[in-house]
Amino acid sequence: MTQWEYATVPLLVHATKQILDTWGQDGWELVTVVPGPNADNLVAYLKRPKG
Repeated sequence: MTQWEYATVPLLVHATKQILDTWGQDGWELVTVVPGPNADNLVAYLKRPKG
C-alpha cells in the first residue's frame, strides 16, 4: 500500500505556475487549490509517495 506525505503551499496569484512547477519538479502532485485567508491568496494541497 502506498503511503503519502502531504504539503500545503501558499500560492501568489502572480506566480502560481512557477510555484507549482517548482514543487512538481520535486515530485509533488497537486491535489486541490482552495481560497486562502484573504481574496488575494490561494492555498495548494500537494501529495507525493513517502520514501
